[in-house]
Amino acid sequence: MISRITRLSLATLISVAIGISPISVMAADPAPAVAPTEKATDQKAKKAAKKEKKAEKKSKKKSKKKAKPATDAAT
Repeated sequence: MISRITRLSLATLISVAIGISPISVMAADPAPAVAPTEKATDQKAKKAAKKEKKAEKKSKKKSKKKAKPATDAAT
């Protein structure tokens, strides 16, 4: 039969191991926590640039269409 001291020490070891495990995981691998936020900002910047280019292209197209009838009327 297991003595009380052995049970208590085993329970203490297990509870300490469970309590420390999240800390050891964070200490072992802190870099991936930073990478997703960087990636997200990069993607947002790319999307914004893409939208800006699209809007610019659209406005150029509209201005060309408006300029075309004006030149036709002049001739």
